[in-house]
Amino acid sequence: MSVTELLLQMNKSVDFLRFSNVTNDGSKKVWVNYYYTLIDTDFLHRDILNHITSRPWSNLQDLKNILPIEAVTISSDSKEILEKMLTGFIFVQIGEHDKSGLLVRSEFVQTRAVSLPEVEFSVIGPKESFVENVDSNINMIRRRLSTPMLTIEEKLLGTMSRTRIATMYIEGIVNKDNVNIVKTRLDEVQFDHINDSSYIAQLISDNDNTIFPLLLDSERPDRVVSALAEGKVVILVDGSPHGLIGPTTLVEFFSSFEDYYISYFLASFFRLIRLFGVAFSILVTPLYVAVLTYHYELIPKDLLSTLISSRREVPLPPILEAIFLELTIELLREAGARLPTKVGQTIGIVGGIVIGTASVEAGLTSNVLLIIVALAALASFTTPVYKMGNTIRLLRFPFLLFAQLWGLLGIVFCFCILAAHLLRLTSLGRPYLEPIYPPRVTDMKDALLRLPFSMQKERPGQLRTQKPQRTIKQKQKFKKDIDE
Repeated sequence: MSVTELLLQMNKSVDFLRFSNVTNDGSKKVWVNYYYTLIDTDFLHRDILNHITSRPWSNLQDLKNILPIEAVTISSDSKEILEKMLTGFIFVQIGEHDKSGLLVRSEFVQTRAVSLPEVEFSVIGPKESFVENVDSNINMIRRRLSTPMLTIEEKLLGTMSRTRIATMYIEGIVNKDNVNIVKTRLDEVQFDHINDSSYIAQLISDNDNTIFPLLLDSERPDRVVSALAEGKVVILVDGSPHGLIGPTTLVEFFSSFEDYYISYFLASFFRLIRLFGVAFSILVTPLYVAVLTYHYELIPKDLLSTLISSRREVPLPPILEAIFLELTIELLREAGARLPTKVGQTIGIVGGIVIGTASVEAGLTSNVLLIIVALAALASFTTPVYKMGNTIRLLRFPFLLFAQLWGLLGIVFCFCILAAHLLRLTSLGRPYLEPIYPPRVTDMKDALLRLPFSMQKERPGQLRTQKPQRTIKQKQKFKKDIDE
């Protein structure tokens, strides 16, 4: 397609403008082409047209020299002209049908201000999160990593959206194999539009047939900076307030970045609480179904009478009773998430109380199971990463099915299937279950527990970084002077 044909095609859109402008002495004329919805019109009139009409010039090179703007190029490539104009460039021609012209950057970026994290909120630590503009996000990272070794590579993805994708890593620390894997997979992406970082996470994932997230997404600049310093690769997508971190492991999804802002004793305790909450959320309802269906002998006599009295008026078997309550909880979650904030909170609280009380009084469920399901739902909220929280919500249902089929043996069998699946998963080619399997003692210092910084002298072994040792000075013991 020629330049003239390209401009004629663009002119069919209502937000495309093409007009001529005459110099002050009336001797020359230029043709200006742009999408007014993409450019800063004040910048156009103040810094571009003002210089073109008031200063002498004779050709495109003279025009380029008189404009006090960095991003000015001369081009006759229709593909480049199309790509640049769709990202906020102005195309200036001397003749109406000239094949060459000036491409002048004049993009208008409208984005929201930096605000508090909404998904990964923490009481302690920085209170800013990424926004939808990739340049603003890079700025937040650069301010925290003042090193020239921080390398950023950018490319456009999406045949229609032409979305900017920034790949970030620290030269001299990162394993080049990880960088090459990311770059190769991004090069292989063929998709018409990229709206969010979640698209990239799915398109470059090691395994499409899993419910587990294989790349950690974060809205916190401090978490991304920490990942870069460890030797990981970060992907930022223009239009997305989340950054992707890889390679990652399963245990990282259960560690909150607030753990690093408090004492390691407290951090380790809270991390264990989260892991217990996840196990409790997945297994407690299936255990209820298995025990009441097959293993009454496991229930203490004092508790057995309570369970029998609570189920005396319930006509449903334990599995239907459990599925009814689990689905009710999920419906309340979805309704609360999709409705406006204030209405959603009301639905979640009032709906849970009303439906729970009514189902017990109607004899559809037992009050014991109602308490168990409510505690399981509460425990699932301890997962600090939203995508992993969704995975935990789904895992309960296959465990329920296996508990109904074979009791405790079914739960063990389902757990073996889950373990086998996790053992096969990889994140950018690295084991997903590391450091549990393959076991790495050095990486255990920041896995199930968080040991002091003085003991974390090495970067994660699975990353195979160029510089395994961290810069950590041995903590000195200070003696307090006491005046006699």
